[in-house]
Amino acid sequence: MSIQTGVVPPRPRMSARRRRQIVEGYLYLSPWLIGFVLFWLGPALASLGLSFTNYNVISAPNFIGIGNYVKAFTQDQLFWPSFVKTFYYAGVSVPLGLLGSLAAALLLNVRVRGTSFFRTLFFMPSLVPIVASTVLWAWLLQPDWGIVNGLLYRIGITGPRWFQSTEWAIPGLISLALWTSIGGPRMIIFLAGLQGVPEELHDAASIDGANRWQRFWHVTIPMLTPTIFFNLVLGIIGALQVFTSAFVATEGGPAYATWFYAVNIYYQAFQYFNLGYAAALAWLFAILIIALTWLQLRASRSWVYYAGGE
Repeated sequence: MSIQTGVVPPRPRMSARRRRQIVEGYLYLSPWLIGFVLFWLGPALASLGLSFTNYNVISAPNFIGIGNYVKAFTQDQLFWPSFVKTFYYAGVSVPLGLLGSLAAALLLNVRVRGTSFFRTLFFMPSLVPIVASTVLWAWLLQPDWGIVNGLLYRIGITGPRWFQSTEWAIPGLISLALWTSIGGPRMIIFLAGLQGVPEELHDAASIDGANRWQRFWHVTIPMLTPTIFFNLVLGIIGALQVFTSAFVATEGGPAYATWFYAVNIYYQAFQYFNLGYAAALAWLFAILIIALTWLQLRASRSWVYYAGGE
């Protein structure tokens, strides 16, 4: 019979070898920790502080409270239009990109001769730097002598002005985004997801009389929902941050047609030198992305299936 005394036994002393291993672990982590503090956490906290000031680089920051945030919602005439254009771009490019990447993955998941070669061809556009891709796309979509409008002219269609048109500038950027992303990492992730679907499930569905479409819809898609959700979250985050292609192709024009939210932040910070206001815009954008990601995580509980989950 044991007697409970309520006295907590002393913790065993850590050995010298264990302490040395912990120190070595932190030493290995130190380059990343230093880089994280100096190049991410520090600038992020500094920008948060600047968002409450009026700062133009030349003079010292002047604290104005939430004035920059009020200005964004009430005075900046390009604030809400930049939101609309950004969500228009994301709302079209993300679903089309997901469907295109999934279709490419399905085509390249077939075991035939030359599959590796075709996978390489599909992946190559994603390796081209975005600036080079945008310059190439601007040349292809040049309204007067570009190849695309030239081919349309041959079949009797007058091509649009593309990046010189307020109506077709964003569709042109969406086509660029699809060309560079459909066969990129998103397709590779879908390929990995497809190869992780147990073949036994397809065999069981075939025995039950399911045809190819039924097996795809009722077996492949449910097993792919975690992969779809992962690509969806990353796709939305990436699309909402669109900047480089719009800046290189149109610099936000014509007539502010491609004035996305990130373009607005850039111009406020590095063209108009309203760094305090630009920091406030950046933090509003960060909060929006965090909120959207949280909403997607909440909504995923109703449609994402995790094998082995309850």
